[in-house]
Amino acid sequence: MYSTHDIIRYAPPHQHLAERVILITGAGSGIGRTAALACAQAGATVILAGRTVTKLESVYNEIVSANHPEPYIVPIDFEGATTENYDELAKTIDEHFGRLDGLLLNAAILGQRTPLSHYSSTLWDKVLQVNLTSQVQLTQSLMYVLERSADASIVFTTSGVGRVGRAFWGAYAVSKFAIEGLVQTWASEVEAIGSVRINAINPGATRTDMRAQAFPAENPEQLATAEDIMPAYLYLLGSDSNDVNGQSIEAQIRTS
Repeated sequence: MYSTHDIIRYAPPHQHLAERVILITGAGSGIGRTAALACAQAGATVILAGRTVTKLESVYNEIVSANHPEPYIVPIDFEGATTENYDELAKTIDEHFGRLDGLLLNAAILGQRTPLSHYSSTLWDKVLQVNLTSQVQLTQSLMYVLERSADASIVFTTSGVGRVGRAFWGAYAVSKFAIEGLVQTWASEVEAIGSVRINAINPGATRTDMRAQAFPAENPEQLATAEDIMPAYLYLLGSDSNDVNGQSIEAQIRTS
């Protein structure tokens, strides 16, 4: 396994994701969009999953214009999707590709930054549904097509506030604490399969709309861009990480 310093400086071989099929949630914007473009540039066929079709179409057009493998668009709302929707998606992937080599679970919502004693119960349920429950259900449905890959990588997204509790982060922090435990538990269960690994990635402070929503007074120019943190994503989604399982990986060096 590479060290954190090695991972954030990872330089993948040319086309190291060629012939791999990778599904990315939240692919229409932010880190998900950048990851989709990076994976396509590395040779992967990317399945773009997200809520806003126009954003997914924009990513699709950019990938096709660059002469990368043609991606697929899957419009899906993780707040309202059902297990039947996820099962149908798995069936479609199985029919088209016969396997799934990578799954990046990136979609999330922030919710409120407010004391837990005042947290909206409706919003609490929504945040946990999008950030946790839907991700479990989607992965459950896709597991059989992931198991058909010789080298499948599942990557959940965590956060620093899901490792050390911080005031006012509410349901978002709770969902990320749950992701940390989920990855450790599920990774230990799939270890016997051999061909499937499950890890988490912490993108850190990154220049995204969600970060701006959480820290409106922060200077975005002082933050890493989504492009800056892609080495860690490309590492986890490629075969160089095939012996890494149950880990929570930093995408950038924390300075504080």
